[in-house]
Amino acid sequence: MPKPAPRPYTVLNRRLVTPHMLRLTFGGEGMAGFPADQESAYVKLMVPDGQDEQGNARTVPRTYTVRHQRDGEIDVDVVVHDDGGPAATWAAAAKPGDTILIGGPGPAKRLPENADWYLLVGDMTSLPAIGANLERLPPDAEGRAIIEVTSEADIQAFELPDGMRIDWLINPHPGSDSDRLTDALREFDWLPGAPGIWVACEFSAMRKLRRHLIDDRGVGKREMYISSYWKLGASEDGHRVVKREDAEREEIESA
Repeated sequence: MPKPAPRPYTVLNRRLVTPHMLRLTFGGEGMAGFPADQESAYVKLMVPDGQDEQGNARTVPRTYTVRHQRDGEIDVDVVVHDDGGPAATWAAAAKPGDTILIGGPGPAKRLPENADWYLLVGDMTSLPAIGANLERLPPDAEGRAIIEVTSEADIQAFELPDGMRIDWLINPHPGSDSDRLTDALREFDWLPGAPGIWVACEFSAMRKLRRHLIDDRGVGKREMYISSYWKLGASEDGHRVVKREDAEREEIESA
């Protein structure tokens, strides 16, 4: 099935959720074709990126998560930082009334509904998807979330089932310590039964988490969702290439 063509959306609102997380609310014409129940699905923002050789405005697609969805509008959370790329730069200046083309949504990546317990691991780039998944958990859910954020002020509050706990890790230099999440997960006492596992973070950290989960915890590759959302020092286009090469290498090694 072909992907939906990008449609025009209007910025309805903006607010800082935490010092390094900006929430943009989009609505308008594009929502007419937007399906229901898409929280945790991804969308592609076609953000401005200078001009081409002919002097025409150029855009590049950047991937974000649908954090919340209401009638006629969606929230998209954007990590903001000093050396941001075109998407963060555009988002930092975006104001109500601005318009942008958005493609998608793509498939939602959600936790299984019938797991015995749940494990979520990620950093600030995946925090919107983690939050959307946490808010969908059944009241009797048990498990752990391990989340790395830039500062204590970036810790977000969630209404959790009594059996769920979040361990917050502080790293003021995202991507600088690819062992941090894996080290924290090694200290976690594995619960009995079949887990529902959701992991997304920086590329190098993701690879170490994957090896730990497969080699040390005995989790099958197809028994979890695990992905890298970015790579330190690479653009989204460069990360996409590295991510594809990594997936191909994993397929060869498991054949």
